Amino acid sequence: MKRALPSTMRNSVRHRGCLLLFILGTTLLAPFSQAQQLQTKFGCNMTRDEDGEKVIYGDTGEFKLDGERIVALHWESALYRPTHGFECSIDTGDDPQAEVAQDGSKENWRITLKDPVAARHQRGYDFYNHGMNCSIRLQRDGDKLHVIPSCPALCGSRGNFTELSVDLKTGECSYEQK
Repeated sequence: MKRALPSTMRNSVRHRGCLLLFILGTTLLAPFSQAQQLQTKFGCNMTRDEDGEKVIYGDTGEFKLDGERIVALHWESALYRPTHGFECSIDTGDDPQAEVAQDGSKENWRITLKDPVAARHQRGYDFYNHGMNCSIRLQRDGDKLHVIPSCPALCGSRGNFTELSVDLKTGECSYEQK
């Protein structure tokens, strides 16, 4: 024979059940409400001597990421020599997608293109096949953002974007040595 619980005990059991659901719900939602975010704009340039030839690097960009959601993305990377120049660019029209990873205290994103071949052809690059892949790693270490590209699909006749680092507080840039 089943016996009914007294009303005070039923309320206590019901209260604990609701509390357990609330705790479980907030635990499951916590990672989503604290998504990694990145918001920066940068403008960089540098002139250096490479094998006796003056080379100018110039980059402007904006990365605005909210977890895996790309709010804004634009990066133009140029390399000029005395006789010719090359450029690469990527923006939201190229159908980028972001993945998030945490590595200790470092925040990392990996940006890829949904369809790099279509993006390349949309830009008119059906020649100089430097590869059909595109990946840009963004690694934030404190106030420093390291931008590490491997994205020849969007670079026409240039091999790739330029690897650089940006100080998120000052906007100061540094280019990786070749």
